[in-house]
Amino acid sequence: MPRLILFNKPYGVICQFSGDGSRPTLADFIDVPGVYPAGRLDQDSEGLVLLTDDGRLQARIADPRHKLAKTYWVQVEGTISDEALAKLRSGVRLKDGKTRPALAERLDPPDLWPRDPPVRFRKTVPDGWTALTLREGKNRQVRRMTAAVGFPTLRLVRWQVGDWTLQGLAPGAWRAVDVR
Repeated sequence: MPRLILFNKPYGVICQFSGDGSRPTLADFIDVPGVYPAGRLDQDSEGLVLLTDDGRLQARIADPRHKLAKTYWVQVEGTISDEALAKLRSGVRLKDGKTRPALAERLDPPDLWPRDPPVRFRKTVPDGWTALTLREGKNRQVRRMTAAVGFPTLRLVRWQVGDWTLQGLAPGAWRAVDVR
């Protein structure tokens, strides 16, 4: 039976097992031989990373051809407008092409752990949250999409991949789950 690990990657952690020692890596949190991340999450992002020892499962999770839904909770600068949400839902033109349509909804501020370092706070500029669900994975796509519609990303947390969520996982914690 393949192993599948759900990991809540903290901000600043590199999504690989080796590094140059200047920043924490997956090896600082997960001591399970033979597992590898199924996809990546950049160091400025937090949240769900799936790791497995099964190549087919890794491809099914990470390969955009399989269009596995990934949901991100995004704190943006400003109160996201209906017009911006509509653009996200229809696809956004980026330098490397137009994105696929996303599910995009306003989100009440979620009850998340504090980020270290904290997100910058500006008294004169409000912030808001949105939930974005994508079925593709361009480099830094969520950040580029929100910026393209006028709402730069302040904090990005991947909450869900397929049916797997971060529910009950503290930053830096992981758990093994059965693969269906």
